Amino acid sequence: MICLGIEGTAHTLGIGIVSEDGTVLANVREVFVPETGGIHPREAAEFHAKKISNLLARALKQSGQDLKNVGLIAFSQGPGLPPCLRGTAVLARSLALDLRLPLIGVNHCLAHVEIGRLVSGAKDPITLYVSGGNTLVAGHAEGRYRIFGETLDIPIGNMLDVFARKVGFGHPGGPKIEKLAAKSSTYLHLPYVVKGMDLSYSGLLTAAVNKFNGENLESLCFSLQEVAFSMLAEVTERALAHTEKKSILLTGGVAANHRLQEMLESIANDHGVSFHVVSRKLAGDNGAMIAWTGLRLFQHGITTPIEHSHVDSKWRLDDVEIPWRINEGESE
Repeated sequence: MICLGIEGTAHTLGIGIVSEDGTVLANVREVFVPETGGIHPREAAEFHAKKISNLLARALKQSGQDLKNVGLIAFSQGPGLPPCLRGTAVLARSLALDLRLPLIGVNHCLAHVEIGRLVSGAKDPITLYVSGGNTLVAGHAEGRYRIFGETLDIPIGNMLDVFARKVGFGHPGGPKIEKLAAKSSTYLHLPYVVKGMDLSYSGLLTAAVNKFNGENLESLCFSLQEVAFSMLAEVTERALAHTEKKSILLTGGVAANHRLQEMLESIANDHGVSFHVVSRKLAGDNGAMIAWTGLRLFQHGITTPIEHSHVDSKWRLDDVEIPWRINEGESE
């Protein structure tokens, strides 16, 4: 069986086609980049609607498959921006009804973890998932992914993008910040806010923006990264020590940052565990992760009736049961 997965939670529209053995047959996407400012949900949804037909054709061509070969339709049901989620759901329902195929609603965060486990070989990692819309540290226990720490306000990717806009970088801001940060080693004091196992980035963002006019931008970018990533490293290390798991998995769009990778790899080395980074093509939002997770759910008898396929913009990772993890166990 092959599954067609549709991702559309925010700025990225993705379609992936994956076989039952985990082979990614196609993984194509289009990314909405606003002319000014941040991502407006309605504009992103309109962008998706314009691109979807061509993207579907590209995915089928890349896979060498036809719609008649597809056995399952999966879609990102949440969390995400409601207008984008609704557009994705409408397409998925239409395809499932027209082709008379089972429909699977997939939790977007779960998909990031599962595609990471597939491609990295990490069976039971502590996962740090960092993106524009999500920031959390999770690990499996008793049939679910438990969230050990998360942002209390804005996600780290959103924080970096807003800072970038404020200093004139445009969108996306993370790569530009990383490039400038590499040119300095001068630390400027910025607030470091970890509350128990949770993080807060709003105060760090405000302080960094306020320093912009009076400080060297390279040093400011360096300091912003050091503080933001050190906060992530702290809660990840504590989750690792608490659970005694044998690997760390880094995924999400911000996973591409080399400085963050360095910090987490250092923690892994200190604890004698393995460290895995999901590749850029599969770490950011994509359709292949939705397709693969849809297959896993279907293999364990889980489908989504059309009448229950409404989207959930606040669907939490720890609300999802993971039956295949019970069968797999929790050892590396």
